[in-house]
Amino acid sequence: MKNAKIDTRAIGLDVSLTFAKWLTGTENLHYGDWTGLEVCAANAGPAQEAYTERLFGFLPKGKLRILDIGGGAGVTAGKLIALGHDVEIVIPSAFLAERCRANAPAAVVHEMMFEDFVSDSKFDICLFSESFQYIPLSEGMPKCLTLLKPQGRIIIADCFRDTGFRADPVRATVGSGHGITYFRNAVADLGLTIEREEDVTEAVAPSVEIEQGLFNIFGHAIARVDEELTTKRPKTRWIIARVLRMLIKERKRARLQQRLMEQSRNRERFAASNIYLMMILAQPHQ
Repeated sequence: MKNAKIDTRAIGLDVSLTFAKWLTGTENLHYGDWTGLEVCAANAGPAQEAYTERLFGFLPKGKLRILDIGGGAGVTAGKLIALGHDVEIVIPSAFLAERCRANAPAAVVHEMMFEDFVSDSKFDICLFSESFQYIPLSEGMPKCLTLLKPQGRIIIADCFRDTGFRADPVRATVGSGHGITYFRNAVADLGLTIEREEDVTEAVAPSVEIEQGLFNIFGHAIARVDEELTTKRPKTRWIIARVLRMLIKERKRARLQQRLMEQSRNRERFAASNIYLMMILAQPHQ
């Protein structure tokens, strides 16, 4: 097909999932729980397993009908099914929907935006595992209330912008998510009750350093090539540098330099701007 648009997002996801599987043995892309673990790449898999175990501790007892909203590559859904639960996944990415069908073949996969999802039957749990931040705050929880059984619950595990967050015009900001104050106001406006909440920021924050370490490896390789070109092929190096200046704006070059060469994406900066919460929300009038 001529002039077909290159799907860079699918390429990025494919590469990320391939790397995650090589590093940890699974296609998990979520944060890890580093409690009691040395922060190194070798422990990325165990940290993610500990995260999942902590998350599953928020589930009520018994067999549940769960809607996994933004279910990633389906790894979490597969584990839920192995525990005896019935799971449906809503995922807008065609690439991730394919991975969900491979990793959780017993799950029903709905390839669509959560805002467009409808169901005749109801769920015990609406689960957001690092997907809540991608859905408009005005739509996520209200939509869940139309999909839950009378005693159903919303479970959220995600990052929020803390009250101390300040955008930096130069440096890329560590973390993401809805503003925590806006979120709590939305919970109150909907009459939802926070039955249980855990602040796990310190436990998950080291995950950003594992990612930063990977980029530093790329940065070291680039620096070594640049050093060799400067010494032995200065004209070639000058041409490459000039082309990069033409193609990439100064601000983006500065951020790329930071990403590849620095260690500014660390647990301290993450904790200063973000709060990572796991919680159970109950419906009004229960």
